[in-house]
Amino acid sequence: MNYVVAMKQIPDLQQLRIKNKKPVVEGTPVTFGAIDKNALEAAVQLKEANGGEVIVVSVGNEELEDSIKEAMAGGGDRAILVADDDTAELQSFDNAAIIAELIKNIDDAQLIFFAEGSGDNYSGQVGSIVASLLGYPQVGFVTEVEVQGDKAKVTRALESADEVVEIALPAVLIVAAGLNTPRIPAVTAVLKAGKKPKEVKTLDELDYRPQAAKIKTIENLAPDTDRKQQPIKSVDDIVAILREDGLLRR
Repeated sequence: MNYVVAMKQIPDLQQLRIKNKKPVVEGTPVTFGAIDKNALEAAVQLKEANGGEVIVVSVGNEELEDSIKEAMAGGGDRAILVADDDTAELQSFDNAAIIAELIKNIDDAQLIFFAEGSGDNYSGQVGSIVASLLGYPQVGFVTEVEVQGDKAKVTRALESADEVVEIALPAVLIVAAGLNTPRIPAVTAVLKAGKKPKEVKTLDELDYRPQAAKIKTIENLAPDTDRKQQPIKSVDDIVAILREDGLLRR
C-alpha cells in the first residue's frame, strides 16, 4: 500500500513583507503550508505502522525542484512534480486535474492526503475535485485514521461532535489543521533529502492545457490596524478599559 500526499508550494508567510499595505511576494522564499505538513506526517506515520511508500505530488513553479527537499526530509520517499512557471495562478480545477493525472500513474495508491486548505488562498477545493475526477470516496476534516485491510477507519471533526466512519480504499482524506505535530527532520534526513528520487514534468509533457481562466488578483491589502495608545499603569487601568469596551461584566 502506498500513500500519496498532495502539497502546495506557497510563499513563506513568516517572511512576507508589506509595502504600501500590499504583500510583497516577489523575492519571498517558498515553502509548504502548515496543514500540508500535517498531511505528510499522517501519511508517514501510516507507512511506519503498515509499510509501503509515501509519494509527494506537487504543482508549482521551477523553484519546486528545490523546495520539495523539505517534504523529502519530512518523510517523503519520492516525489512526482509538475514544475512549470505556467502553473502560476491556475484555478483550483486545473490544479486538481493535474494532480489527478499524476495519481493515476502511481501504483497501489490507496490513500491520498490533502490539507483542508492551502496557506495562501485557502479555497479548500482541490482535494474534493480530485476525489470526484478519480471516482474515489472522500472524508473531510480528518483528525484520525487507521488502516484496516482494504478499508480505513476515519475520525472526522464535525461542529459539535466527532464522527467515525469506515471508508473503502482507495480514498481521499482531507486532513484538519493540527491533526498531529510534524516531525523536525534530523540533520541526516535533511542531507539525504536531495538524493531521494523525484520525477519532474512540465505541462507540455503532460499534454495538459488549462481549462479555466487563470485567477487574476485585483487587490490584496493588509488590514488597517489603529492603536488606541491608551496609557496603562496598573491592572485597574486594564480592567477599566475592558469594561469600557464591553468586554467585562460588572
